[in-house]
Amino acid sequence: MLMCVRARLQLKCLPYYLLARLVRPKDREHDFVNGVGTLPPIKILVVDDHGIVREALTILIERQSGMTVVGSVANGADAVSAALHLEPDLILMDLVLRDMNGLDATRRILTLRPTSRIIVLSACRTTEHVYRALRAGARGYVVKEAPAAELVKAISTVMSGERFLSPGITPLFVDHLLSGALTKSPMESLSARERQVLQRIVAGASSADIAAHLCLSRKTVDTYRGRLMTKLGVGNRSALIRLAVEHEMMAL
Repeated sequence: MLMCVRARLQLKCLPYYLLARLVRPKDREHDFVNGVGTLPPIKILVVDDHGIVREALTILIERQSGMTVVGSVANGADAVSAALHLEPDLILMDLVLRDMNGLDATRRILTLRPTSRIIVLSACRTTEHVYRALRAGARGYVVKEAPAAELVKAISTVMSGERFLSPGITPLFVDHLLSGALTKSPMESLSARERQVLQRIVAGASSADIAAHLCLSRKTVDTYRGRLMTKLGVGNRSALIRLAVEHEMMAL
């Protein structure tokens, strides 16, 4: 949770004009061309617990031709209600929400309205978060640090019937997940020994301490740590600890 909270706080602290200036302003196309009506715009519901983010996303979407925001809510329970009453074509869903988290809201919406298309838009980018989002039924996953054009592309891609994942998400992991070869989350797939090493890392033990406690060589401990970071999609010890702590706070 700490990794997500830190990223979200950094986003929240951005000046509004920076959030609003997501893409170059663009004239919306006319609703009629040569007297013939065009396709109705894509109706989008925005779900995020930060008001400034919801407003910035609304500005971005309303600047795109063929897209419009029909609703904006701050928590999971309201997202479910809005999805049923407003019937949006697509929902942009944050993961960390009050009352009901984004994963539970996604599952609930798809149970009640299976035709809904949902893109997770989150500051969390680990394979564990991506796994849970896709297993919950999301059709896309976009990280909040992505450029605005990437989100616009994600909306168009998902509305065309395809999946969209931010380029930084490990392709091999996604292939295994979507093919059904990966039936457990990355955290669940850890071996007993890997879990032991991870627990000691979270407790603050050094490689030498872990080696002595588990009767392993220090080199073996370092190998386990590298394997853990690869499996969980993190790049350093601090991120590994944050993910482990967050995993204990988020129910599967």
